[in-house]
Amino acid sequence: MKQLNFRLRRSLAARVILSTMLLSLGVVWLTGSALNSKLADGITQVNLSSSLVEARSTFFSTQYQVQLADGETEAKLKKAVSDAVNAATSITTTEGRREVILIKVPNQKIKTTLNFDTTSGLALASSVPNTLRAAVRKSGDVHSAYSSISYPSIGAIRSLVIGEVIHIPGAGKYEMYIIFSLSNLQATLGLIQSSLILTGLALILLIALITWLVVRQVVRPVRLAAHIAEQFTKGDFSQRMKVDRGDEIAILGSAFNEMALSLEQQISRLENLSRVQQRFVSDVSHELRTPLTTLRMASEVIYGHRASFDPAIARSAELLIGQLDRFEGLLEDLLEISRFDAQVATLETADFDLVRLIQRCIADMGPEELSTPIRIKRRSEEVFISADIRRVERIMRNLLSNALDHADGKPIEVRIVETGDEVAVGVRDHGSGLDEASLLQVFDRFWRADPSRARIRGGTGLGLSIALEDARLHNGELDAWGRRGAGAHFVLTIPRVAGGAIASRPLRLQPEDYYEST
Repeated sequence: MKQLNFRLRRSLAARVILSTMLLSLGVVWLTGSALNSKLADGITQVNLSSSLVEARSTFFSTQYQVQLADGETEAKLKKAVSDAVNAATSITTTEGRREVILIKVPNQKIKTTLNFDTTSGLALASSVPNTLRAAVRKSGDVHSAYSSISYPSIGAIRSLVIGEVIHIPGAGKYEMYIIFSLSNLQATLGLIQSSLILTGLALILLIALITWLVVRQVVRPVRLAAHIAEQFTKGDFSQRMKVDRGDEIAILGSAFNEMALSLEQQISRLENLSRVQQRFVSDVSHELRTPLTTLRMASEVIYGHRASFDPAIARSAELLIGQLDRFEGLLEDLLEISRFDAQVATLETADFDLVRLIQRCIADMGPEELSTPIRIKRRSEEVFISADIRRVERIMRNLLSNALDHADGKPIEVRIVETGDEVAVGVRDHGSGLDEASLLQVFDRFWRADPSRARIRGGTGLGLSIALEDARLHNGELDAWGRRGAGAHFVLTIPRVAGGAIASRPLRLQPEDYYEST
């Protein structure tokens, strides 16, 4: 049953064929029932009419034969009655052998010792319906009724009983009943019913076959389109639908092919633009390194002799060094972005203590940054992981720098939580925070929540996007939470062994202090 339900959910053709068969079954059943009822009524009525005609003829013939024996001897009278009964029980055109029952009408004033009560074929006279006997005695006309006539040896047989009163000379009135067996009629009706059932089943199967052939002509192009669309998702844009007709399906196939061609062209154009962009960034970054190196050497010479310069010129030398540092950092970020875009970034894994790495990142902060307190919360003194130490250090420096930029002098908390398979590091600040709209863009390249402040501190808007790429390169994830006026919380989750999978998030994204306050 489950497999059938799955098949019906996955196959349009199966649903259409099944629904068509069920509807056809209902229509065939209603039509067959009506037709069977009509045929049964018609055949029964014809059988009744012919039986009544034969019965009237038999009653007349019997009455005529016994009337001819009026005034004859008792023996001749008995012989005339016997001959009439034998003639009435002969084979007819509508039925097989029929039976005759003679029953003397009770309470007659005629006095005679003659008794012609007769039952041919051992049919029991008591099985004749009393209502029919009463109607025959009362009117003296022909009456009929359907009943089950009993036989001592074979039991009850469904029959048509037709009766009339006849007068036997010297013996009085007798009820004469002719019994027509309905066995042949029932067999005929059964044959008709079986034929209707078989014809209905054959018709349903034929309809199902026709439906399958029709649906197949519609479903096959749809399945082909779905297969081609699946190939598109895998990067194969060369597939096309075969169009060799001029109907609606062919129009759909032509439109699908045109759409596929347009998608292929657009994707090729975007891929070319992406490659051009990557090459441009990479080439510019590399080409700028030579003049940057020259500027770095010249600026260091100038910076080394700043004590002998005028104060304004000495300050310019300091600014020059600072901006060169910023420019060099921007070039490094652009080169790293180009590596990520070209999918050539690799990991150089090593075992190291994550706690000591974070402590070193904090210690390397300048005097201005160290004026903001940073507290580390951890369960263990050492947390060893196998990862790319350079990339993990860059992630932590970016997160700490971002927190210092927006902490507004309030304490920053770094929480480290480890499990058997994952390590999570949360960096929480209590500064101006981020609204929900900013959370959707915080990892976008060159995006800054506060451009003016970022420019003062030298931010480029690439730090968090590179940190996210570094985390995902480890099969990890970097998540952000923030509320306006309640600070922000960035959580890094990476496997303890680079390349593994993270089965859970050991550190909750929504910080505990905010959860407790709300």
